[in-house]
Amino acid sequence: MAMASLARRKAYLLTRNISNSPTDALRISLSLTRRFSSAGSDENDVVIIGGGPGGYVAAIKAAQLGLKTTCIEKRGALGGTCLNVGCIPSKALLHSSHMYHEAKHVFANHGVKVSSVEVDLPAMLAQKDTAVKNLTRGIEGLFKKNKVNYVKGYGKFLSPSEVSVDTIDGGNTVVKGKHIIVATGSDVKSLPGITIDEKKIVSSTGALSLTEIPKKLIVIGAGYIGLEMGSVWGRLGSEVTVVEFASDIVPSMDGEIRKQFQRSLEKQKMKFMLKTKVVGVDSSGDGVKLIVEPAEGGDQTTLEADVVLVSAGRTPFTSGLDLEKIGVETDKGGRILVNERFSTNVSGVYAIGDVIPGPMLAHKAEEDGFACVEFIAGKHGHVDYDKVPGVVYTYPEVASVGKTEEQLKKEGVSYNVGKFPFMANSRAKAIDTAEGMVKILADKETDKILGVHIMSPNAGELIHEAVLAINYDASSEDIARVCHAHPTMSEAIKEAAMATYDKPIHM
Repeated sequence: MAMASLARRKAYLLTRNISNSPTDALRISLSLTRRFSSAGSDENDVVIIGGGPGGYVAAIKAAQLGLKTTCIEKRGALGGTCLNVGCIPSKALLHSSHMYHEAKHVFANHGVKVSSVEVDLPAMLAQKDTAVKNLTRGIEGLFKKNKVNYVKGYGKFLSPSEVSVDTIDGGNTVVKGKHIIVATGSDVKSLPGITIDEKKIVSSTGALSLTEIPKKLIVIGAGYIGLEMGSVWGRLGSEVTVVEFASDIVPSMDGEIRKQFQRSLEKQKMKFMLKTKVVGVDSSGDGVKLIVEPAEGGDQTTLEADVVLVSAGRTPFTSGLDLEKIGVETDKGGRILVNERFSTNVSGVYAIGDVIPGPMLAHKAEEDGFACVEFIAGKHGHVDYDKVPGVVYTYPEVASVGKTEEQLKKEGVSYNVGKFPFMANSRAKAIDTAEGMVKILADKETDKILGVHIMSPNAGELIHEAVLAINYDASSEDIARVCHAHPTMSEAIKEAAMATYDKPIHM
């Protein structure tokens, strides 16, 4: 076992291009062995503060690697923001509201006539809550299966190896660990002068539990979350206006795809006020009055709504952890600074997920947790943030991985572009969902795929062929020469790949 561990360590040192002498490798290997040696029955090998996607995955993986593990979660329900008040409940409402919209506006086109379609909002919200409850219980079951100790309470550092936990039942306990991982996620970013009451002025959390369908909804922020929640309530009957300070919606999206996407949302009667700044809000009356002006200055306008959703991004959640007490360094944005092994500047303390730099995505946090624990166990972990997919779960969905065309131009990279519209895809035409396209960017000289962007129903599922290709440095020709089942939406990816290095067949 020691020889195998040494071999793995030497291999890792070689990949990192640092000293890899037998003496150095043996010293590090012996150090890891000492750190995992028993230091008392109450001490853990790994302690994770936070039970969200990053934290619970890290806890399970650590236990699977044979490490004594404890996970601390303040909410009293595992899954973090994503499962409890984020990714999962929003997708439940997106699906339910889409079903209602289809029944009301699309079924007749397919020969399905429904005399009356109504929204039962309490039932819709109950379905969402049931899904969340079952999934959180499922994670608890995985903890038991993998022998992860679960402490419900708010944790804060006493020292680099001790966490004080104020438990949800009113008690207090101290959890000790050789390695402590901060995985506390993020919180809603507030805006100056706007107080969120989760009734008339809501965050994404409040937008998931509105007891009535607002006649008018204003969304502040045209990012992923704002557009998704705006879509939910727009389908159910709200008049939705999106106010965005920037000149574009979803600024990180490929420009060509973004324009198509915005046009699609506008067809769904979503209104946009871009390059617009919110300067005041008045919620003293029955509704909410929002005072706005052009981002560059100018005449002010008052907008009225029943509900205002503040969706201006998220910020790392590290308050109350007492990071400063043990000397953990953060940047100006409050993110914890870590190296490539997810180690902070304090020995034995690590951080993953939304509290560190990188995309604030649940699946990125999961990969962070997996890799961090592998490093702790003396293995080699790796996460490439340039190859993490992103998805907007509206209808149609938009999914992407890798570089945008704008980024390649800025970096001076020569590239080829291949596109294929779903209007020319037989499956999309057959089921009458032919909106959108696939766009592939590949290196002009080597044909290596640099970026893939998809706008279509279920784009979030289609993108993973591209994610796999990019992670293994595949060329567009590699995808084009793979047999794709017919008729499928994924054939559009094959055709776009053919268009990138040669010519498509069906266009």
